[in-house]
Amino acid sequence: MRLTNTEFIILQIIYERQEVSGYDIDQWIKERGYREWADIGTTSIYTGLTKLGKKRLISSYLDTAKYGSKGPLPRKFSITAAGKKLLQEEILAALSSSRERDYRFDLAFAAIPLVATEEVVAALEQRKIFLAETAKRVNTTFKEQGGQALPLNLQAMFRHPLLHIQSEIAFVDTLLQEL
Repeated sequence: MRLTNTEFIILQIIYERQEVSGYDIDQWIKERGYREWADIGTTSIYTGLTKLGKKRLISSYLDTAKYGSKGPLPRKFSITAAGKKLLQEEILAALSSSRERDYRFDLAFAAIPLVATEEVVAALEQRKIFLAETAKRVNTTFKEQGGQALPLNLQAMFRHPLLHIQSEIAFVDTLLQEL
């Protein structure tokens, strides 16, 4: 079972905050700037919550403590054991094997406190291997297609991801040193 980026973000927030309403989740998404990395509006938050509930990754209840005030009773959400397990698996998968321009890595990196440090280090080491293999594959394809003999626009199509990969590997090395 793979989570969408919206579900990934929502599950992270629920795990971190332990118990939150849909409104709280929306506020955390705004505060953290998650909309820079995922197309996540208020409607998609509630759709995501419904999907996560159907997958039994979260549970919910109506918060009757708000009884007597205006508006409907808020529904509070918490993560299930299955939700925690899947979230941690998704974090490690995103840290170890997302492409160099994949927002999933940024979303996973924001959640590393939810996973053991040694697992994060192992996932980042695996990411370096993944990125190096990807660079090798892109470079091989570039050479097979004609390399320097290709028109400039096609050369740029290959050079651009290679530069991103080099930068990403340097970034991961810095993260590993800081961890």
